[in-house]
Order: sequence, then structure tokens, then C-alpha cells
Amino acid sequence: MASVEPAAHGDATTTRPLDPESAEWVRTLTGTGAERERALVRLHELLVRVARGEVSRRAPRLNISGPELDDLAHQAAADAMMALTGKVGQFRGESRFTTWAYKFVIFEVSGKIGRHYWRNPDAQLDAEDWDRLPDRFGFDPARQSEWHDLVAALRRAVDDDLTAHQRRVFVALVLNGIPLDALVAETGSNRNAIYKTLFDARRKLAASLAARGYLNREARRS
Repeated sequence: MASVEPAAHGDATTTRPLDPESAEWVRTLTGTGAERERALVRLHELLVRVARGEVSRRAPRLNISGPELDDLAHQAAADAMMALTGKVGQFRGESRFTTWAYKFVIFEVSGKIGRHYWRNPDAQLDAEDWDRLPDRFGFDPARQSEWHDLVAALRRAVDDDLTAHQRRVFVALVLNGIPLDALVAETGSNRNAIYKTLFDARRKLAASLAARGYLNREARRS
């Protein structure tokens, strides 16, 4: 399932009165001449600021910094602006115009960050490095004998209880630490769908471990 661009708000039958700031954005961006050009400049500056902030927030996990970070932000802002200006006439006022604009930027940042990861990935999508799991969960090395059986039970539950898709998502995000945006880009899905798959997988695994007594045991020890 491919990612979907931010949708216009509603249809012609659900148009709401716009707040003054949003109405001004729509008026100037759908206008002509120098006034529209000035609005486009202001919009681009706004989108670049949002893109920089969003890229910076996600960058630490992907080892992006300096000119590369700034370049990604400008690319995302430019693509968001192209998409947004083509849909200004569809804006229906279900939120402020700037809030609506932010969604376009976040969409573009997510896609570019995700594709950027696969240029030099830290992990392969389908690889399974179960030896890293104790470190990822912060297990105390001195208590290896206590959590060794839990990890083995979790691995059996992943193999036996999850669908192929749930297993792939769980292994990628939880076991291998692949960033969410990278998984979205690689699978052609979207963030909400991946979140839902991971939620369902965790619920199945929790039920499986609880049935075997592991969750209760670990809860008492902690």
C-alpha cells in the first residue's frame, strides 16, 4: 500500500468559515501578481523552518548532519510547496492553514529520511540479530541466566504466533532497530499502517508470553 499525500480537508459540502490568517493565505496564494509572489516567499520560508526542525529531530538516529541535513530539509520544503500550492483551492478549513501546510512538510521529510537510510543502512531489513536484543532492552548482563529463557520464549512466539507481515515489522523495528520512516519507505506502506501492525504483533506476543508465565515472572522480579 503506497503512502498517501496529505488530503484536502473535506469537500464542497463541508467547507467551514476560515480564520482570518488562513483566509489571507488562501486569498494571496490563489491570487496573481506581486502579492502572490510575496506569499509564496513567506510560505517557502515557513516550510523550510518546519522541515529543518523535523529533519533535525529525526537526524540523530540516521547520522545526518551539516550540509546534508540542510539539503534534505530544502528538498522536503520544495516538494511540499509544490504539492501544497497545487491544492490550495481544496483547503476547507478543518484546521488552520499553517497546520495543514505542516502535514505536507512532514510527509515529505518522512519519505526523504526513509529513502536516505537505505543508501548506507545500519541493518538489513530481513536480517535477524537476536544477540542484540538484550542490549536493546537494557537487560543486566549479570542476570543473563534469568532473561535467557525469556528471549528464547519471545523468539518462539515471534516464529509461531505472528503473521509473516507482523513478523517482518517486529523484527525490523524492535530487533534490528530500523527507523520507522526507513521501513515505511522500503515497504511502500504508511506510518499508521506500520504502527497498527506493530501494535497487533506486540499484543499477540504479550498474550503468548503471559500464557507461558514469563510476563508474570518478570513482573515479580522487577
